[in-house]
Amino acid sequence: MRIWLASEEDLDHATRLITEFRAWYGRQTPSEEEMRASVARIAAEDGEFLLAAVDDGEPAGVCQVRYRWSVWTSAPDCWIEDVFVNEGSRGIGLGRGLVEAAVAQARERGCRRIELDVDEANTPALALYESLGFSGDFKAEKRSLLLGQRLG
Repeated sequence: MRIWLASEEDLDHATRLITEFRAWYGRQTPSEEEMRASVARIAAEDGEFLLAAVDDGEPAGVCQVRYRWSVWTSAPDCWIEDVFVNEGSRGIGLGRGLVEAAVAQARERGCRRIELDVDEANTPALALYESLGFSGDFKAEKRSLLLGQRLG
């Protein structure tokens, strides 16, 4: 298994995998062109993409990681936005390797908190994240909920 931080030359692989993730969700938008532009922008501004491959093969997994400053920790926060491994490469540890690499990157950047969201019906992903120490009660005595609103 090989895990690495995507370089500018690797962004087409990251785009391909994020587009596969979009299809896995049954969605057709945003377009592949829009995805490519977003991947490039994220990599240039406030985030990075980790890639995973089986040995010397093509990348089969991706992890999108975003960073922002937090007033609550006086340090950067890390947000694991997407983790995806294509169907033919699941079950061999690529997802675990990607999340472990994201945690290591966050520590290296001085982050004091790392967060992600997961569909509670996605039991394999939930089990993976919990096995790596993620929980819904890390902030306070009560469980935090992720809330949102679509604009436009």
